[in-house]
Amino acid sequence: MPLQSSESALWLRDKIIERFRSALLAVLRAGPIPRHVAFVMDGNRRYARVNGMKLIQGHIDGFVALRRVLEICSFLDVKVVSVYAFAIDNFKRPKEEVDGLMQLAENALLELCTHGGLLAKHGVRLNAVGKISLFPPEVQAALAKAEELTKNNHRAVLNLCMSYSSRDEIATAVEETIHDALHEGRTEPITEKDIEDRLLTAKVNSPPLDILIRTSGVKRLSDFLLWQCTENTQIHFIDTFWPDMGLFDLLPIILDYQRRVWSQ
Repeated sequence: MPLQSSESALWLRDKIIERFRSALLAVLRAGPIPRHVAFVMDGNRRYARVNGMKLIQGHIDGFVALRRVLEICSFLDVKVVSVYAFAIDNFKRPKEEVDGLMQLAENALLELCTHGGLLAKHGVRLNAVGKISLFPPEVQAALAKAEELTKNNHRAVLNLCMSYSSRDEIATAVEETIHDALHEGRTEPITEKDIEDRLLTAKVNSPPLDILIRTSGVKRLSDFLLWQCTENTQIHFIDTFWPDMGLFDLLPIILDYQRRVWSQ
């Protein structure tokens, strides 16, 4: 009987928390919602060390956090979420960690995008952003399959920045702009819009970046969406490690966004 009572109490507690969470999200959704939110998902390795885990477990828990955050953003009707999943410089990490990340990426992509997965469930299109050719063939195939499976989803977009560098994205956009101008025989000056239209995030018509959040307490952008950050982008550095990221970390950020919109 004591065990049964304990299980009932836990069930009741979870139900109350879930009801409170749903009510809180409904209240947030009644106000202005950012169209484009980006995350630098930082702190997986430090989270693992603090909790006495293997590094790969920190990355696995980080994927669980990604699913949790995407669920919240979907409920709030955020149209575009951009996440910094793997920087080009991350290939310099120890081979064992990189190999583990590649396997995790392959499995996670298929889990997210197959029938009944999170992206299918919420009508989210996946857009791979970065130098995909640097990945092993298995990961490239998983990314291509994920993009193909979600190409007809129109409710929202997930820009998955992998093997990504903002400077590389900008340099490639400038190169393509010059190439196209020469090919077309243009004589008018190249504009910011010409370059912006060739950014990788423009492929899915990503709106201007409203909010950029970096977890783990580090206060730098680390070559992420440098062009997309404008004078109107709200940048937040929070101490929470990415695997611990959840609604109560997002709550003050969304409320601050709503306060600023209402004060304009």
